[in-house]
Amino acid sequence: MMSQELEKVTGTVHNTESFGAVDGPGIRYIFYLQGCPLRCLYCHNPDAIPGKGGTLWTAGEAAKEAIRYKSFIKSGGVTFSGGEPLLQPEFVYAAAMLLKEKGIATAIDTSGCQNPGNPAVQKAIDASDLLLLDIKAWDSETAVALTGRDIKNSLATLEYCEAIQKPVWIRYVLLSGFTMADEQLSAMADYLSGYKCIDRVELLPFHKLGEPKWQEMGKKYLLGDTPATSKAQAEHATSILSARGLRVQ
Repeated sequence: MMSQELEKVTGTVHNTESFGAVDGPGIRYIFYLQGCPLRCLYCHNPDAIPGKGGTLWTAGEAAKEAIRYKSFIKSGGVTFSGGEPLLQPEFVYAAAMLLKEKGIATAIDTSGCQNPGNPAVQKAIDASDLLLLDIKAWDSETAVALTGRDIKNSLATLEYCEAIQKPVWIRYVLLSGFTMADEQLSAMADYLSGYKCIDRVELLPFHKLGEPKWQEMGKKYLLGDTPATSKAQAEHATSILSARGLRVQ
């Protein structure tokens, strides 16, 4: 596909951030795309879940906007987040290719919930420089209770990245009552330690920053009484994964 054709591909953007520091290496411009099939109880962007809403952008407009910040993001790049960015793989692919032409690195922050056997999803992953793969829980029962879906496609996405040796950062939220049992952490660590494509594992302490948005939308925030992750809990989880040779952030 020629650059002029790529520029015309459209996507729906929920919002943007021009100075992101936690969604990939370095300082990054972030596109939060609209729409997500998951229903994570701790979602901090619940207003990005509905498929309707957001603002229609072309890939050309997105690339042009990010390039304005090239001097600030030269050591980082652009991250496509959400919502679930791989619900709009054609847009992510087109924007990533246009940015690559300008020497700007790209990353995709995804739950991996979309089927990686979909050629459009594969093209988007192929075009990116890094995948931030959010594993929601380790056993299917917990994952379904937490998000509404199991993690079969997430693991298949990891398999695809291993096959093409696409660098991956695993992200895992530490949530009391759901994801912090030693059995889960140990099983996950044993599984992940066999992958060469994984550069690091980021353990993310649970927080309630999204709670006001849930309230604004008239929805009940079911984790209101759940305590934030303590430093001791995070250190304990880190020790379990580090013992398997994983680089933990």
